[in-house]
Amino acid sequence: MMLFRSSAALCGALVALALSVAVAKCETRGVHSTAVVDAASGDAVVGAASMYNPFKPGKEEGGPRTASGERYDPSAWTAAIKTSLRRKFGGVQFGARPKYALVEAAGKKVIVKINDVGPLRPGRIIDFNERTMRHFDPSLERGVIKDVRVSPLAGDDWTLGPVG
Repeated sequence: MMLFRSSAALCGALVALALSVAVAKCETRGVHSTAVVDAASGDAVVGAASMYNPFKPGKEEGGPRTASGERYDPSAWTAAIKTSLRRKFGGVQFGARPKYALVEAAGKKVIVKINDVGPLRPGRIIDFNERTMRHFDPSLERGVIKDVRVSPLAGDDWTLGPVG
């Protein structure tokens, strides 16, 4: 009987802990969303976005390197900015710390790390990696997302992924 009470008490404590973590995460997201809007530069760029995947199996172990020197990771929240916008997004060069951007489209917002530049097709300002593209186009059937707003974010202390 004593073992049952101890187990029940432990189970109750774990449930309470899980609920408090969930509430804290929700509260943090609200604050995070406001902080992102405040930190986003008014210097937004608007255009179209597409997806890129430079990874060719067998070519390089772990995937090719991006302009920042990091390995391309299709499961991260990253993007390649149009080469002519390189300066606006912190230079994006080998060995430099990647910069961050708030991307808004189709009623959704996400923070991405700009760690690459690209030879994007005309009219496109940003190429998403697979995870980021799936946020805006879960089926990957659209191919191009129009009216994407990309705002540089100041600082390095950002949580990547969906906002709000």
